[in-house]
Parts: sequence; structure tokens; C-alpha cells
Amino acid sequence: MLTADTRSTRSKPAPRTNPRRPNHVTPSTKPGGSFWVLVFLFAILCLIGVVMVLSASSIVSLRQYGSPWHFFVRQALWLAVGSVGFVIALRVDHERWKAPARVVMYVTVGLLFAVLIPGIGVSSGGASRWIGTSSVQLQPSEMAKLALVLFAADILDRRAGQRDWKYRVAPVLAVLGLLVMLVMAQPDMGTTLVLVCIAGAMLFTAGMPMPALAGLGSGGVAVGYLLAKSAPYRWQRMTAFLHPFKDASNTGYQSVQALLALSHGHVFGDGLGSSIASYGYLPNAQTDFIFAVIGEETGLVGGFFLSGLFLTLALVGTRISCRAPSRFAALVASGITAWLVSQAVINIGAVVGLLPVTGVPLPFVSFGGSSLVIAMFAVGLLANIAKRS
Repeated sequence: MLTADTRSTRSKPAPRTNPRRPNHVTPSTKPGGSFWVLVFLFAILCLIGVVMVLSASSIVSLRQYGSPWHFFVRQALWLAVGSVGFVIALRVDHERWKAPARVVMYVTVGLLFAVLIPGIGVSSGGASRWIGTSSVQLQPSEMAKLALVLFAADILDRRAGQRDWKYRVAPVLAVLGLLVMLVMAQPDMGTTLVLVCIAGAMLFTAGMPMPALAGLGSGGVAVGYLLAKSAPYRWQRMTAFLHPFKDASNTGYQSVQALLALSHGHVFGDGLGSSIASYGYLPNAQTDFIFAVIGEETGLVGGFFLSGLFLTLALVGTRISCRAPSRFAALVASGITAWLVSQAVINIGAVVGLLPVTGVPLPFVSFGGSSLVIAMFAVGLLANIAKRS
């Protein structure tokens, strides 16, 4: 015979759990430590960016536009626009971005096709990457990063537990291949590498078997090698970083000037506004090579400090992904973290001579419109996930 205590124990239903949320995670009503650390990192990086854009571009801006404030004012305006995007992404529940994920991808693919059409795409430096007028331009390849994050997260979340891993990841790999093909047609090797890093991080987070992921990675390296070898100029640019001083006046010019700028900074730097590179010796000083100006003006200390901020961002983003309230949120967080951190590594690695020069901006720090606004929106989305973890 069952006792009353035994009956009451057996009659209690098992606690219901959300299968898409780890049992140990419950939604938080107030932001936690990861949220505030992320916001602090974001604010510091944006502040460094607007100050260093002014320092790196004032001389060139004065020569070209008659005012030292041209690039600074534009950066401040884009920062204001990006702040609106950050607030929107922060206030809207991240789960609501599932619905428009496919539409965002369709629009992005359409814009990437449009860039390649003569008369529509805006060319500069031998690459066609922009759409718009001389004053306002949109770079669709920057949108591709956000589109890939949202699309892949939606697909991998909806197909979780269905059939085998090939069925779950096939749409992501197909879209990645299409984006890579369109971006390489511009050509833009740097953004291609970032897209691959985003997809790799999200597939790993989704539980793709490591042997399969390693096989895909090896295949990607082989394809990248073939693409680089297919065009002599591309191969020269990809290998120039190995011996930049052999062709210091041509393919190695930017790398040489960046290394010289870094060497001038020593430990504590020459001081803000004292960079010799900003006088025009280093092309794109306010964009792709702004880290060289930072190293010259703030020295080894400033370079390590900025690198440490991105390292901290990697750790915080990983923590947010691990503590995310849903599978979709975890995938989005891992994709955004991989995007920003891989882009920083590629940019800084190129400036210090460890990686090829591929032309990707330093997130939040380099001068730019599309890159800054879209990255700020992405951080707002990451902060929204952190707030609800």
C-alpha cells in the first residue's frame, strides 16, 4: 500500500523545461555583468575610433578638402546613425529578428549583384564594392556579414535535431558559397575571410562534427589558395607581407610604411597628433591602417591596450553565447563575436606584418560608414542577448 507521502510524491508532474534553453539558464530581469562589460568595451572602442580618425586624417583632410575636420565630422555623423541602430537592436527582442532573416539575405544578395553592374557599382582602387553617390555610399559586403549571421542562426535553429548534420548545414554552406563568390568578384578577400570565420563559428556552435568541420576548413583553404593563385596581382599582394622590403615602393609599400610608423612609437608613443604616417606617407591611414597610427602615437602600450580590448570582447562574446537563453540567441552571439574579433585579428595582423593586407577595417576604430553602422547594430543585438541571459 502506498503511503500519503509516497502518493503525493509520485503524483507531482515533472517540471517542464524549454528544450531550446539550457535547464540551468533562466531569463534575467536585469542586465548582468556581461552586458555592462560589453557596453563599456563598445563605448571605449567608439571613443578611440573617433579620436584616432581625427588624429590620422586631419592633415590629409586639410590638403584635400581645406578643413582638418572633414573625416572627423563624417565619422561623428556615422557614429550618431550607428547609435540609433544600436538602440533599436538593444530594445527589440532578438527573437524577432528570425522573421526578416531571409528577406535580409535576399536583399543583400541583390545588392551584391548590383555592385558588379557597370554604372551602378562605385569603383575605387580597382575594386567595385559600393553603391550610392560620392557623398553617401553603401557597402553591401558589410551587410553580408549581418545577413549571414541572421540567416544561419535561423536555419540552424529551426533544423536542430532534424535528420543528419548534412541536412542541417546544407543551406548555410550554399548561401556562404554564393556570398563568397559575389564578394570575391568585387574583389574583396578580407571580407571573404570574415564570412568564412562567421560560418565556421556558427557551425561549431550548432554542433557540427569536428572531423566534418575540419574537412570543410581544409577545403576552404585549398579554394582560397587556388583563388589567390588564379590572379598574379592577387598572389603578389597575398605574399608581399612575407618580404615587404623587397618591393618597398610597390606591393610592399603600405606594409613598410606601417612597420616604420609602429617602430617610431617605441613604448609610449610620440603623442596624439604627432604621427608622421598621417602626413600622407601611409595610404589609408584613417581606414585600414589606423592601427599603425595608434601604434606610432600611443606606442606599444596603446597597441597592447587596444588589442586587449578586442581580446576581452572575444571572451565576453563567448560567455554571452554560452549563457544565451535560446539556441538562436547562442548562434547569433557566436556569429557576431567571430565577425568582430576575426576582423580585428585580420586588420591588426596585416598592419604588424603577420598577415596579408586584405583591406578590412578595424571594427569601431577605422573610418567608415557602412562598416561602423552595421557593426554597431550587431553589438546592440549582442547586448540584447546579454541583457536577457
